[in-house]
Amino acid sequence: MSATLPAATPAAAGAPAAGTPAAGSPAAGSPPGALPHPLLRGPIVPTLLRLAVPNMVALSMSVLVAVAETYYVGRLGTVALAAMALVFPLAMLTQMMSNGAMGSGVASAISRALGAGDGERASALALHALVIGALAGLVYSLLFVLCGATFYQWLGGRGEVLQAATGFGAVLFSGAILVWLCNTLASVVRGTGNMRLPSAVVFAAALVQIVVGGALGLGLGPLPRWGMPGVAVGNIVAMALAVAAFLAYLQWGQQRLHLAWRQPRLSWPMFRDILRVGALACLSPVQTALAALLLTGMVARLGPQALAGYGIGQRLEFLLIPMAFGVGMAAVPMVGMAMGAGLVERARRVAWSGGAIAAALLGVLGLLVIVWPRLWSGLFTGDPAVLAYADLYLRTVGPAFGLFGLGLVLYFASLGAGRVWAPVLAGTLRLLIVVGGGAWLMGSGQGSAQSLFILVAVAMAAYGAATAGAVWRARW
Repeated sequence: MSATLPAATPAAAGAPAAGTPAAGSPAAGSPPGALPHPLLRGPIVPTLLRLAVPNMVALSMSVLVAVAETYYVGRLGTVALAAMALVFPLAMLTQMMSNGAMGSGVASAISRALGAGDGERASALALHALVIGALAGLVYSLLFVLCGATFYQWLGGRGEVLQAATGFGAVLFSGAILVWLCNTLASVVRGTGNMRLPSAVVFAAALVQIVVGGALGLGLGPLPRWGMPGVAVGNIVAMALAVAAFLAYLQWGQQRLHLAWRQPRLSWPMFRDILRVGALACLSPVQTALAALLLTGMVARLGPQALAGYGIGQRLEFLLIPMAFGVGMAAVPMVGMAMGAGLVERARRVAWSGGAIAAALLGVLGLLVIVWPRLWSGLFTGDPAVLAYADLYLRTVGPAFGLFGLGLVLYFASLGAGRVWAPVLAGTLRLLIVVGGGAWLMGSGQGSAQSLFILVAVAMAAYGAATAGAVWRARW
């Protein structure tokens, strides 16, 4: 799946073929005298911020969803909170693979095609992306609905906690195909440089998820109290509505892409253009989730209070990914169109500018939770033991947030350039640190909460530094 397209395909190669005018010149798919796409000619930092702000606004609602869902589940008791800690890494893996990884492959391919002036190819890529999203979502649903209990048991789930996690996960992952379709469609739109529409849809879907999930989870008003499965139903309803909104927009609300729904022509070169970036990029969130799952299993051995506290702290860590995603996904079409137009130096400036913005943003957040951890942990529980573990996690891991944000945005920028190996290898380093360090701590009897949380911080910082070093040396 990592094979490259033939050099005769300029959009797939990341630069115009010999003799092909760069995008932005009148001959690159534009009428004489036409201005280049704004993403190719605007000042980098203002353009990047203009694209990132809608993402950040929408993702602030995603943060609110996470807070609300954890609040709902916290009202159901410590067992429910511990069960959610088992399911949450797998749920975030759905988002990271469909949105950040494969979604970036989709946006990268479409933006490179548009940067090279090939709108017909961009339209064909959009249809191929939908096929990939539907098939991947179906496989994901089947895997985690049928085998979810086994995964939760591997993570240390036992008794009531395992039973609650299995029931919650069965409902939640039955809608995984909707999550994949929603994020694939959002990535198609983002690939055209439109960040506002996906952000508006995500914002509205978040509101639906909060209202429906809370009402069914807690049994508000005349509605039944379904507990954790009710919270999961809120996610399914929200994703279904978001998919409908994106399909309507692509059909009737835009002109850049023309989708041949009735007679789609599918071909392997189109799939390959997406998969050579997106499929390889999927290794990165798998590595991230695997590291989190291994750590969850280690912490689970310390008891339900430790697991619940770790789950609260870990939830904030996973929310850093979509926050950096707001900046990173703004960088993907900017980098992709610049590469499609042969503007490599501009693409690299976009990458480093976005990385600096994310490092500053997440660094400030890390400082806040170091000084005032209860701003986060106090939202979810009043149990002193659980709060102690959550606060310890936040104060230990918070200093690494800035480097982690830098690495994440450079990961997205690399996907926009079609250069995937550097961030994937950095993710491998992070996983090896967790595996090796965790095995030593548990084997030597030193696997305390403090030592495990230090391991998390070291792994996050190493990921950010390794990604930055690799991108610095890479030739785009």
